[in-house]
Amino acid sequence: MSAPTNTVTKTIQIEVLRYRPEQDSEPVWQSYTVPYTDDMSVLQGLQQIKDDQDGTLSFRWSCRMAICGSCGMMVNGKPKLSCQTFLRDLLPGPVRIEALAHFAIERDLIVGVDKFVDKLQSVKPWIIPKEKRELSQGEYIQTPAQLEKIEQFSSCINCMLCYAACPQYGIDDNFVGPGALALLHRYNADSRDGGMDERMPLLRAAEGVWSCTAVGYCSEVCPKGVDPANAVNQNKVNAAKDYFLGWLKPKAKNGGQA
Repeated sequence: MSAPTNTVTKTIQIEVLRYRPEQDSEPVWQSYTVPYTDDMSVLQGLQQIKDDQDGTLSFRWSCRMAICGSCGMMVNGKPKLSCQTFLRDLLPGPVRIEALAHFAIERDLIVGVDKFVDKLQSVKPWIIPKEKRELSQGEYIQTPAQLEKIEQFSSCINCMLCYAACPQYGIDDNFVGPGALALLHRYNADSRDGGMDERMPLLRAAEGVWSCTAVGYCSEVCPKGVDPANAVNQNKVNAAKDYFLGWLKPKAKNGGQA
């Protein structure tokens, strides 16, 4: 009969920036000692706190597989998906967790998303057909090369990490922002779409692409490799072309009448 082995429970300190509007006039830090295993994510650490230590802790989550985008938060000052960030990589701790930067905190790690949703809607994120097409004419067809142009920008999961990383959005939340501009580019670059002229006023507006200061941190933190900075740069080119063509077209028309 083998001798029993002694197992030592490993623990890590997790510090959470709490905000409960019914009792807190401003956010306050609260520390928890959390038992963990090497395969535990930050999200699982928060779930351990909520299930076994403090049921009042509030945060969003859904899929736990880096698909839904719900569990974005600041982990040690960086925008992360908490389900995709592991406690073993943050040793020895403490791990400091806050709500996403640049968003109004509703409660604990939950932020308001209304402005973000409005920005997504503002870019008209749907196919605007180039010409009227009847259902009987069949589906729109794309080549693999045409799909490749937009596929990367179709991978956004609306986690808002890019907004938390964007210094310009932190200064002015009227800025459309990297995520919505990447979504706009996804449709402008779609071979089936003819809505660039309808979206151009938003691109050229004060809160459009020219507000971007090209830091590029938005692309670094994206968990899906969408590269919104690249989308913004391409849209700056499109906006510049549109501006200069707007000057050339009237002149060409007048020249033709002369």
